[in-house]
Amino acid sequence: MPRVNPEILTWARETAGLSLADAVQRLGINEARGIAAVDRLASIEAGEREPSRSLLVRMAKQYRRPLVTFYMSAPPRKGDRGEDFRNLPDRLRDTHGLVDALVRDIGARQNTVRAVLADEEEAEPLPFVASMSMRDGVGAVLSSIRRTIKLDLAEFRAQASPESAFALLRSRVEAAGVFVLLIGNLGSHHTAIDVETFRGFALSDNIAPFVVLNDQDARSAWSFTLVHELAHLWLGATGVSGGFAEAQIETFCNDVASGFLLPANELALVQVDRKTDDDTAAKRIGDFARERHLSASMVAYNLFRADIITEATWRTVSALFLAQWRKSRDAQRERQNDSTGPDYYVVRRHRLGSALLNFVSRNMSDGALTPTKAGQVLGVKPRSVAPLLNVAGLPGRAA
Repeated sequence: MPRVNPEILTWARETAGLSLADAVQRLGINEARGIAAVDRLASIEAGEREPSRSLLVRMAKQYRRPLVTFYMSAPPRKGDRGEDFRNLPDRLRDTHGLVDALVRDIGARQNTVRAVLADEEEAEPLPFVASMSMRDGVGAVLSSIRRTIKLDLAEFRAQASPESAFALLRSRVEAAGVFVLLIGNLGSHHTAIDVETFRGFALSDNIAPFVVLNDQDARSAWSFTLVHELAHLWLGATGVSGGFAEAQIETFCNDVASGFLLPANELALVQVDRKTDDDTAAKRIGDFARERHLSASMVAYNLFRADIITEATWRTVSALFLAQWRKSRDAQRERQNDSTGPDYYVVRRHRLGSALLNFVSRNMSDGALTPTKAGQVLGVKPRSVAPLLNVAGLPGRAA
């Protein structure tokens, strides 16, 4: 039996975003023979003692790495999550591991989907992926997105709620060939990723482009983030976007999303200016945003960018909107804890999207995907694939 490479143990823990103290808690390592738990793990990582098989299995699960990884001769090269477009504050630096693990997981799913699609005789590269650059300008990218997904702003706003407006937008985007997923954790609420850490990311590919939105975010923000990530696809820019947008490409993609959902000439309708007090500004911005199925924080950001409100007002009302959303989210979670809540498969189906579900259903029927592979693509155990695809109303089973 080959020996475990202790260098790999340290690398796997650190790339999972865990300190020694965090790891010993996750791994269930206790003090023994007067040696502190942290010191025991440190000695294993230093190569002073060999880890047991059961400990390696726990490491594989908690670090989200295949067991065979620990026997490699050297740490693998960093996986390509593309460019990191975020500018995270120090308090969020230790969340890199969670985001990396999520991007690796979605990247593996994308590779499987791409391989199957590439084998189909009818498969053609999507012409819009990497079709433009920032030199073309915001207006050109915006016009191209509108033409491709065939969605009129009036139709978007005619929907009954932000959720239904997003559902319409998502359906048009998926019809264009993009897989859109809602994922904000690594499989449990213990691994939930804060929206300040990541709001979304795009994995650019001209056969199987993927966009992932953080479902921990406010639902009124999903549409903006989706269009923002579409702009990344149009630029051919794989990468992670967060709550702090200072990079030039992030500002560009924000401008595309803002132009799609909120034309600049409408900002004057908000009835605020640089002299409006914060409370009044927050109320008027909130009312304006709700009427148009928009994120109030996004509206405030655009008002600041247009020099209609001050930076101080923008930051104050944005903090207020964030606090209101978190209070509403926590209340909703309390209500869900007090009730049975929605069916597991209904929730899963919503997060995965019709495009991915139909892809799996069609290719299982054709024999191109086994239940095991299908489970990997959907992020569920093989035994859960059949009931997930049998949810009433799922189109495309016989395709």
